[in-house]
Amino acid sequence: MRLPRVVLGVLVLVSAVRGEPPTPPDRFAAVRAELLEILQADQQVRLQLDALDRAGNTDSPDRPALVRRMQEADAANLPKVEAILAQHGWLGPEEVGPEANRTLFLVIQHSPAATQKKYLPLMREAVKAGKARGASLALLEDRVALGEGRPQTYGSQLRRDGDGPLYVQAIEDPDHLDERRAAVGLPPMADYVKHWNLTWDLEAYKKELPRLLEKLALQRAASLRATPASAK
Repeated sequence: MRLPRVVLGVLVLVSAVRGEPPTPPDRFAAVRAELLEILQADQQVRLQLDALDRAGNTDSPDRPALVRRMQEADAANLPKVEAILAQHGWLGPEEVGPEANRTLFLVIQHSPAATQKKYLPLMREAVKAGKARGASLALLEDRVALGEGRPQTYGSQLRRDGDGPLYVQAIEDPDHLDERRAAVGLPPMADYVKHWNLTWDLEAYKKELPRLLEKLALQRAASLRATPASAK
């Protein structure tokens, strides 16, 4: 059975960091080195999958093996990051550098829904403290919202069902989408979807939104049916 493919707009290449902080102190050198290793494991396979999606090679024979490798990397990375968060909290870029700092977000973003929800309050506080980027938090907010059956706020999450076309999942109040994106440092939606060779047509999207909301409700219902009662 072919599973739905969710496209995550969280690749390192999608969001550039401006105004890099100075080299962090050696106090967190070991943690920084570990996070950079985790980052490589997190992104290596995703970059290959992203290249397949952008080229339209959705049925590539390489995909199943790549997906398995990605899932294995995610499962291995999560306990390492959780241990770092438990010991040090959300380390900022001035402590571990921008790339290692971003690793904390990426691993949480790529974790199971319950884990994303667990760490969402911590990341909100990190953004307030200047230790995480508002643009990254927006992606996590969208992921948690969709996982709970609610439309996303920032339009960051795209999805492909089986062999169907790639589409932007349901968005709340799409008329003011670019205003919300700009407020957290995300580019306009038209620029964002170009990464996947898509075109953003707001009026066409609004006509499609009722169907997307219905699809989201069905996906949520299916997810609940598949979740063991003990985990709900």
